[in-house]
Amino acid sequence: MITINNEPKAYTPIFLGTTQHSIRLSLEIIIMVGMELNDEIIETYNVTVSAIALEQLPHIGNEIAITEIAGNELTGFKAKIRKSEKQLTNTTLIELEKLVDIKNVGLYQLLKGQSNMAQEINIPKFDANNLKYVRQILNESQESLAQKLKITRQTVNRFETGEQKISDRFINRLLAVYKDLAQSIEVQFDWVSLTFPDLTSKQVIRDVLNVQPDLFLERPTSQNFYTREMAFAGEKNIYIQDFAPIKNPETQAIEQKYGTTLYLTGKGTRLFEKALLEQNITWHDFFQKARQYRGHLTRLDIAINDKWGLLDMNDLVKAVQEKRFWSKSKSYAVHGNVDDGWTVNFGKSPFVIRAYDKRKEQASKGFDTDVQNRVELELHQDKAEYVIDEWFDQHNNKTLTEITFDILYTYLWFTDNPIEEKLLKADRVRDTIESSVEPMPAWSLLTALGHKMKFVRQPKEQSIERIEKWVLESVVPSLAVLKKTGHWAEVIEAMNNAELSSEQQKLVKATMINAITQANQKLTINFEKPKKRYQEI
Repeated sequence: MITINNEPKAYTPIFLGTTQHSIRLSLEIIIMVGMELNDEIIETYNVTVSAIALEQLPHIGNEIAITEIAGNELTGFKAKIRKSEKQLTNTTLIELEKLVDIKNVGLYQLLKGQSNMAQEINIPKFDANNLKYVRQILNESQESLAQKLKITRQTVNRFETGEQKISDRFINRLLAVYKDLAQSIEVQFDWVSLTFPDLTSKQVIRDVLNVQPDLFLERPTSQNFYTREMAFAGEKNIYIQDFAPIKNPETQAIEQKYGTTLYLTGKGTRLFEKALLEQNITWHDFFQKARQYRGHLTRLDIAINDKWGLLDMNDLVKAVQEKRFWSKSKSYAVHGNVDDGWTVNFGKSPFVIRAYDKRKEQASKGFDTDVQNRVELELHQDKAEYVIDEWFDQHNNKTLTEITFDILYTYLWFTDNPIEEKLLKADRVRDTIESSVEPMPAWSLLTALGHKMKFVRQPKEQSIERIEKWVLESVVPSLAVLKKTGHWAEVIEAMNNAELSSEQQKLVKATMINAITQANQKLTINFEKPKKRYQEI
């Protein structure tokens, strides 16, 4: 049974294939559907369907789950698909991409180019020098380290002389015994932005983010060529920019231009991680869903948090000044000072590596943090997509942490001594430098140990911390004067009668509400006592 222009028909819809002009990458595709009755095709329709709702392209001749067709020959027909209970199983866009590849095989091969980072990525190894440095920072002798790891001193010595290979099992044991070392480095996302060519901002909120729409403030914008902005709690932490609907002056019809960009800032990623928690999904699941909606990364920042103080920014800056480093990019810059904290940038868009003093940076804003230093990978466009491709590659089977440190190790290296000019002109520069110049112990350990560190989510609720901090620092002294001079009643009355702006109302609502998605009633998560960190699986 199917409904055609509101009239029920005893037809069975049969998939007859895609039309030639619909073989394109889009969330709305045109397919041919036959109406079968008593084993005969009575009539056919070329209909537009949602690739997301379709989930999988049926085999030609098979039944397709269309429940309704509406339209006419002039304006075209649109079909509605019966919703499936399956999640994250969409293959329609993948199959369409394969068709495009076949249709334009020559052009496709030319466009593919040689931009794949995978061809040049190296993998760091935990070696004898790393173990010696670990002992040094742990203030352990070979004997005391051996006792705590329940191995012989001779084994530790063989590791450090290179006579015996350091195994994964040994590193795991080391991290299990020295828990501070195991928790010294964490990896997390610090910025995510995605473009969705076929969606509006409201569709992104509802279908991609799955966040309550009434927590977003709608306002005009002229940023990035967009005309509308939807901001969570009225603040630019989680926000989406797109095009506001406009009235066609000739037809008077309301027209909607598609295309939107989602922005999750540093704070926005933490806020959105609460939404992930409520939906019981991971970042991996989210990016998988985003790709179903043809989401393409425009920027991805991955933060490596040094919580132990393994790195020293003064040492890194000195190494840069003394030319004791090698980078794939010739571009680098040093900012800041000893008192306010250093920042060192290597490279430029689409790929920048940034190291800075996170604790001093937060202190300058009046905040505290358990992170001492941070190394960030800022990746744009295809560089960002490469990271997710590698993460999704089942044959690769690598964690996001492993991918992150492989990239860092490949693109930046610090040494203990200056690098001679002639080494920088060698055919295999990096290999020559590593075999000729001793590495900086702290940087070498960071990259080697990084593979064993955790990628974490750190969900946070919307807060008015910024306003509270400003009031405590700038307003409270003045309020104290008013209170002591008998004007407190007027202050209270003014606060009770104050009218909040739209932004302030959204901020109040987002701060007070317990769940930012619709998923909390379906789950058994205790939102009253959330953990500070969740390890990404």
